[in-house]
Amino acid sequence: MVAAGELTREYQDELLGRVGWVFARREPRLQAGKYVRALTAEVPRKNGWQIAEWAGDATPDKTQRLLNHAVWDEKAVMGVVAGFVAEYLGAEADPLAVVVLDESGQEKKGESTCGVKRQYVGCAGRVSNAVNIVYATLATVRGHALAGARPYLPREWAEDQRRRARAGVPERVVFKTKPALAVDLLTDLHTARLLPPWATGDEVYGRDKDLRDFCEQHSMGYVFGVPCSFTVTLTSGRRVRADQALKLVPPKAWNRASCGAGSKGDRTYGWAWIATCSDRHHLLVRRNPTDPTDVAFFYAYAPDGRPATLPVLVSVAGRRWPVEEDFQVGKDQFGLDHSQVRLYTALLRHLVLAMLALAACAVTAAAMRVLSNTAAAAPTHPDDEPPEDPGLIPLTVAEVKRLANMLTRTGQRPAHHLRWSWWRRRHQARARWFHHRNRLRRSLQPARM
Repeated sequence: MVAAGELTREYQDELLGRVGWVFARREPRLQAGKYVRALTAEVPRKNGWQIAEWAGDATPDKTQRLLNHAVWDEKAVMGVVAGFVAEYLGAEADPLAVVVLDESGQEKKGESTCGVKRQYVGCAGRVSNAVNIVYATLATVRGHALAGARPYLPREWAEDQRRRARAGVPERVVFKTKPALAVDLLTDLHTARLLPPWATGDEVYGRDKDLRDFCEQHSMGYVFGVPCSFTVTLTSGRRVRADQALKLVPPKAWNRASCGAGSKGDRTYGWAWIATCSDRHHLLVRRNPTDPTDVAFFYAYAPDGRPATLPVLVSVAGRRWPVEEDFQVGKDQFGLDHSQVRLYTALLRHLVLAMLALAACAVTAAAMRVLSNTAAAAPTHPDDEPPEDPGLIPLTVAEVKRLANMLTRTGQRPAHHLRWSWWRRRHQARARWFHHRNRLRRSLQPARM
């Protein structure tokens, strides 16, 4: 486990070395390194003042200068992070590598922060005063990490020259919808030759024709969520809504398939595959096996020469969840939403440096996953007895971060933290085993009734 902490430090140093060229001067380059290490450290609130205090600076001036005024190319750093993630997660060798598009908000007070307005934010589950960011996560069979971000600038901000000037919004930044920002993120990946073979996202992105057209023009398959009102043209030539097409599915047409392993077992659903007038476009319907009224719709496209089978499309649809995990870990562990900045450039720079810190730990967790996984096999029968030793779950990104911090702690022996790391992973392995068994028992309840 000590090796995981050391590997994280090596990856972090490698990333900081790769981005060194983007800084015009030595001072901001060194300050960026302090910033990234502070984001990885156990700093309670990762804002400018607490980061400066952790870094040993007398005042927050150097940190504020790094974010607001120093000369460096934050978009170039984002490109380096994306290349690092793609390289170490094996995106090029994975035929089911996926870029996941989604947005996440940061609640803010006042009206000065660039892009802030009353809007719905998923992290709060309500309409709140917040800014929204569109992200791209790169997910492969090895792991996943954030690879791109764009702040969303509402129309009222984009058209108000006084607010733009106060927030330092560059002239090139204009109002764009969230799907249009997603196209920008995909364009950056395409320019860097990092575009994976598949894309996925929720209804916000699935119903946008320009985004779907971009994917098709670049031979990129997709499985996007769509609303029930989404219309498709069936093989008969009839144009219907997705929920109307669902009524045409006979009972025998449903297939049970897993869209990936979750913490409580395989995420198995019922799936219906509805053909359209195009050989390359399909409508998928996902149904909850315990609640037939709980359905979701997906519009899928498979480019020429790429197999369009139900297992492939279901697998791509199931790889949407990593972006949610990246949001949670990025915010809880790396301060993705802790910035107390006002300017557009400062906000983007904080996001980029947080993504860099997350990438180093995510790649380490992916590299150590097989070696660190000793968890007992999942139960296969609802009456199975628990194993004497549940083993240890694979190292998570959060655990990797703790191990990296352990190497720099003073006043406590490393053995103390290693014991706690072992206890957490063993406890989680035991809880996971019981979750699996409870799911097996629930699956048999209707039959017993």
